[in-house]
Amino acid sequence: MVLAKVIGTVVATQKVQTMEGLRFMVLRQVDLEGKASGGHVVAVDAVGAGVGELVLYATGSSARQTIATDKRPCDAVIMAIVDNWEVGGEVKYKKGESD
Repeated sequence: MVLAKVIGTVVATQKVQTMEGLRFMVLRQVDLEGKASGGHVVAVDAVGAGVGELVLYATGSSARQTIATDKRPCDAVIMAIVDNWEVGGEVKYKKGESD
């Protein structure tokens, strides 16, 4: 799983039938301080995430292990919305505080 921030949405009116009904979000990887790092990815949203939220996403075959993505040609899926995280006993992020 990878930490990322939802920075946008993707709308695709023409897509394969098995992808109908799915929401696509643009994610930017973040480091343990919550700062942008790494690249961007488009992921299926399986949990109702919104722009600006921090999420955990999975890629590869793991991305097809949710109810929303089972047996679909999906390579990335948002599988959790982050409430908080800590590293070495220090809280690095808490949802709602300086999002």
